[in-house]
Amino acid sequence: MTKLNARGAVRPDPALDDVRIRPYGVTDHDRVHRMSDRLSAASLYARFFSGTPRIPDHYVGLLDALDHWDREAVVALDGDEIIGITEYVRDAKQPWRADLAVLVADPWKRRGLGSVLVGCLARLAERRGITEFDADVILTNRDAVHFVRHGWPAVRPTSQGGSAHFRLPLPVHGP
Repeated sequence: MTKLNARGAVRPDPALDDVRIRPYGVTDHDRVHRMSDRLSAASLYARFFSGTPRIPDHYVGLLDALDHWDREAVVALDGDEIIGITEYVRDAKQPWRADLAVLVADPWKRRGLGSVLVGCLARLAERRGITEFDADVILTNRDAVHFVRHGWPAVRPTSQGGSAHFRLPLPVHGP
């Protein structure tokens, strides 16, 4: 399996030089649980749209059941610990589309790690026939809204209650 490299990112933080990016694997189950220790309540709420004190067990179970085609995830590792996860789930009725989700540990936010992860995942998705991501973002998650606006400046959201829905064409054309 090819290891994906964070060095290809645009203007990454030098701290990312030692970060490894690779597809989620069967040995990552416990690492995901440990990642909870590096996530604030706000980060967990922004990712799972509910108040949860830790990464939910059912979510880890879904990651463990990835098929690496219709459902894929890539992780960022600092040493032996996961510091970021991004995933897509293909839409069964519109197979060229997939839902996108990103989770970055709080100490690693605002360093470009989410951009690197989404870029790596987007390249995998494109090879599998996916031409656009759908992303739902809680409106108070300014970092995510800024990320989308930076990577897809022409995209405008639709509103759904307290969240914004973005349709993001691939390839990613960020700064």
